[in-house]
Amino acid sequence: MSKMNLPSDANASGRSFGEEERKELMQVLESGTLNCTRGRTVIAFEKEFAELHGVPHARCVTSGTAAVHTAVNAIDPEPGDEIVTTPITDMGALTPIVYQSAIPVFADTDPVTMNVTAETIEPCLSARTKAVIVTHLFGNPCEMGPIMELCKARGIPVIEDAAQAFLSEIDGKKVGTIGDIGCFSFQQGKHMTTGEGGVVITKDDTLFRRMKLFSDKAWPYGEANPDHEFLALNYRMTELQGAVALGQLHKLEKNVAQRIRTAERLSAALEGIPGLILPKAPKGGKHTYWRYPLMVDETKIKGGPDLLGARLKEQGVYCAPRYIVKPAFECKIFIDQVTFGRSGFPFRGPHMEGREEIRYDRANTPGVIEALSRVVVIPWNEKIEDKHVDWIAEMIKKTVAELSMVGEAQ
Repeated sequence: MSKMNLPSDANASGRSFGEEERKELMQVLESGTLNCTRGRTVIAFEKEFAELHGVPHARCVTSGTAAVHTAVNAIDPEPGDEIVTTPITDMGALTPIVYQSAIPVFADTDPVTMNVTAETIEPCLSARTKAVIVTHLFGNPCEMGPIMELCKARGIPVIEDAAQAFLSEIDGKKVGTIGDIGCFSFQQGKHMTTGEGGVVITKDDTLFRRMKLFSDKAWPYGEANPDHEFLALNYRMTELQGAVALGQLHKLEKNVAQRIRTAERLSAALEGIPGLILPKAPKGGKHTYWRYPLMVDETKIKGGPDLLGARLKEQGVYCAPRYIVKPAFECKIFIDQVTFGRSGFPFRGPHMEGREEIRYDRANTPGVIEALSRVVVIPWNEKIEDKHVDWIAEMIKKTVAELSMVGEAQ
């Protein structure tokens, strides 16, 4: 089969922009009010997003990173407090922890789903644990029941990073609504996008007030005797972003359904191929496929994910072998503790007196290492059609057949 140009979420070929966004944008431009403190569009989006998730509160911010930062600030850690999280994530979900003077503690993950579990989180908990952040990777929900039971028993708040998991569900509940705070990203490649942007949601009135304040320099608009109450940033979303967000939100359920349908079509086409493990939601879960991750058994497929990925790219199927390649704690920021000047804060300082030096070791995360050594991540978006799925499936089957070691002398 000849090469096929696949839709890309980097441009219009893989994105669903149209008349809805244009209409909302023109209304904002005609109003002349682009700042959300005086506009109505961001407020309207927050209301609809909260209603979609069955929670009372949503607050828009400038990015997914800002969403995580806003959530971590709401938990209000002291210097040296620990926040348990995953090492398979974007750095934007980790630097907010450090900015808020806390120390990331990296839990292992399941080697197939690449998600944290109650079993991998529990050994990381200590008297210093201030919160747990769970990431629903690729749109596949973590098994939240046991995680919430574990954390509630110890009085530890849970932040859900749902940046890759719009409308994913577990046990009949939407992700982002199960923990204390849910964080979402509207970055270019997410299920819905405003280029950059994000939102936090919660049921908790106190957490919401703190998050609303933090994203607006801690100035309580509309309250009596306002003052800047604590150290905070300006993470306000513009009305222009809010306009695009509204247009995108009205298409979200349809677009997510399309992602699920086409991803399941690919899984059906690849079912039973030796050497491949296909993505699958946990029992009671709904996977919404931000990406389509394939696990590759290099004892059955020569060269494992690296060679399979390279061959697929040659044929026009863009993919990311090994995803982020190495666990996040092996990045320079954590190895050399490059933070605030030469201080090494919060990894070093008077607040760490009497505690062991913070060093991360991949030996503590065997599931992470196994997962990253086997995965090939295929981009996915709402513009992928059956013809694209069938062509991708044929390229994968053809390439796997060429690299198959089944029946060969080992």
